[in-house]
Amino acid sequence: MIQLTQGGAYLLNGTEIVSDGADAAAQIKNKTGREVSRSDAAKNTIAYGILEKHNTSGNMEKLKIKFDKLTSHDITFVGIIQTARASGLTKFPIPYVLTNCHNSLCAVGGTINEDDHMFGLTCAKRYGGVYVPPHQAVIHQYAREMLAGGGRMILGSDSHTRYGALGTMAMGEGGPELVKQLLSQTYDINMPGVVGVYLTGEPVKGVGPQDVALAIIGAVFDNGYVKNKVMEFVGPGVSALSADFRIGIDVMTTETTCLSSIWRTDDEVRNFYEIHGRTEEYQELNPGEIAYYDGMITVDLSKIRPMIAMPFHPSNTYTIDEVNANLKDVLHDVEERAKVSLDGAVPYSLQDKVKNGKFMVDQGIIAGCAGGGFENICAAADILRGSYIGADGFTLSVYPASMPVYMELIKNGCAAAILETGAVLKTAFCGPCFGAGDTPANNAFSIRHSTRNFPNREGSKLQNGQISSVALMDARSIAATAANKGVLTPATEFDGEIGKYRYHFDANIYKNRVFDSKGVADESVEIQFGPNIKDWPAMGALPENLVLRVVSEIHDPVTTTDELIPSGETSSYRSNPLGLAEFTLSRKDPEYVGRAKDIQKAEKARMQGEHPCQAHPDVKPVMGVIKKTCESASHENTGFGSTIFAVKPGDGSAREQAASCQKVLGGWANIANEYATKRYRSNLINWGMLPFLIEKGELPFHNLDYLFFPGIRKAVEEKAEKIEAYRVSVQEETLTPFTLTLGELTDEERQIILKGCLINYNRVD
Repeated sequence: MIQLTQGGAYLLNGTEIVSDGADAAAQIKNKTGREVSRSDAAKNTIAYGILEKHNTSGNMEKLKIKFDKLTSHDITFVGIIQTARASGLTKFPIPYVLTNCHNSLCAVGGTINEDDHMFGLTCAKRYGGVYVPPHQAVIHQYAREMLAGGGRMILGSDSHTRYGALGTMAMGEGGPELVKQLLSQTYDINMPGVVGVYLTGEPVKGVGPQDVALAIIGAVFDNGYVKNKVMEFVGPGVSALSADFRIGIDVMTTETTCLSSIWRTDDEVRNFYEIHGRTEEYQELNPGEIAYYDGMITVDLSKIRPMIAMPFHPSNTYTIDEVNANLKDVLHDVEERAKVSLDGAVPYSLQDKVKNGKFMVDQGIIAGCAGGGFENICAAADILRGSYIGADGFTLSVYPASMPVYMELIKNGCAAAILETGAVLKTAFCGPCFGAGDTPANNAFSIRHSTRNFPNREGSKLQNGQISSVALMDARSIAATAANKGVLTPATEFDGEIGKYRYHFDANIYKNRVFDSKGVADESVEIQFGPNIKDWPAMGALPENLVLRVVSEIHDPVTTTDELIPSGETSSYRSNPLGLAEFTLSRKDPEYVGRAKDIQKAEKARMQGEHPCQAHPDVKPVMGVIKKTCESASHENTGFGSTIFAVKPGDGSAREQAASCQKVLGGWANIANEYATKRYRSNLINWGMLPFLIEKGELPFHNLDYLFFPGIRKAVEEKAEKIEAYRVSVQEETLTPFTLTLGELTDEERQIILKGCLINYNRVD
């Protein structure tokens, strides 16, 4: 079904794979009559060509990328614009689209959500942007319909910014990276590796894009095969897939931890642009005659079967047939994983879902950038047609990804077919993907064609004794399960017809409702603020030395951004840095906030010119031990704050608040064995936090210990390969040394850390 090469591979004429090895050059010459070096062949990938076009450094090993367009939604654009405004923003230099698809229900916190929306509208007018009102489209569907273009690059402040199927290399990053683009700065990365995804065959009836995506995620997540690389989809199997099908696979590449994605394009993609009235944006993209990839994933589409990602990660994958045939073993495995993911906070069992030997589901959701596409919903309608979901506990909700999609479903009768079953059709909304809509009952099990199924991602709260769980599935198998009144059922068991529907895009919906400045800024427009929209608090520069208290110690194999800062209703507070910070790690370590704020008292006192020992009783004895070895250390040149340890933090969302919330609570660093994504590490750096790395093994410190980092500022300035640190024991009056590293940092990143954050780095006084 899916095979991974052990090393690199060459692709000849887009159709033949030659594994990199001792005889690779001879094979290539025999087949093509040409000799080519690995480095030259690597320049023949689609990804290389797009990156080269957008690189401003002149050095393809050290990229400085300028993007063509930007996009954000309503839980990120306020913070981004506020940061850019603090740095002197006067106009959006490139097209910037502000969508409103996350807090669009305006259901929590009084006026604060609509206040954010009005902030976005007035900023679009003042700075020359585009504003998409609530319920019109989810961020990524609007980008597909109106922004994507062949050979283009788009940066978005949402991790599922993926438009590779349309020939657009798109990346999801934390807000500070968008701020840099708004200030005409660059996105700085090393040239990423490029991994080919070679598709053959075609899917059988009942298999959808989520099935293919989950199969790939299951094959590559744990081994890091594509981590921080570009996935390039090639091979004859691409032509067997519609544009919608490709989009459905592409958006889920985020869950592999890859950096971005790109696909070869053909007439299917040309037709997509033609339907949307943007034929000029089409560009045919193919790898060169001999292209080298750093790895190759071969996928036989004909062998993919309906998949399910069981709780609590998109990589925890099985075929639905496997689950049904081995219920006892699979459910036991999920329950064992839950002990780690949930820290034993609540009892968790799925055994009560098995009735008469069948696995019973409580809820179905088809939604968002992954599930809400036209073809997914049409296929679900055909499978549901003539059935009904029943009057028991099972529910089904369907969210078309945009109003144009919704209108076409009404016109072609698919909306009526879905509604007749007892299902509910709702407007474009991302809420089910992050816990702000359709939260199930306690202990309920939800199947969703959405993006993620992390713990509490569906909205339950461990701290309140609640737990429900989500499994990811394709819309087709969700519909088959709904037609079977909640019995887990693969869509391959459906023996009816799944039709092919022609899509007609109605551009008038957007013309009549979306504000588009056409890039013209109007300085006369006054920005509309609400009482919850707050400026970032003052942040100091990196001091000469640091004393950090470890205020959380997490040993889970992976820590998600949802665990670092919860999604759900907390998103309503994302325009208020201090208000949101109160939720930091609340579902993983409820004592974190109190501990971080406690030691922050010392730094606040120091920043105000007071002696920190007057603000915190630990400062004097800790500094007493330090000064026995480091006499030059004093409260004038030594900062105080907090840090956390996590094995592998940052899987999942691009949300910068996973880092900024720690920063506004006095965090100066993270210590990790590795970082799950580039996005999270970049967020730490942009908020002036040190991204420490420590070797795997027994830690030289534990929670609540104090750590001393002498000369840390000098170490950052002088690019020290190793950072010397000490565990401070007041009781034993000792300093126990240990070593960390910071990994590779660009000169700009070092300056951001030294200044204390990106705002300070760019601030216009």
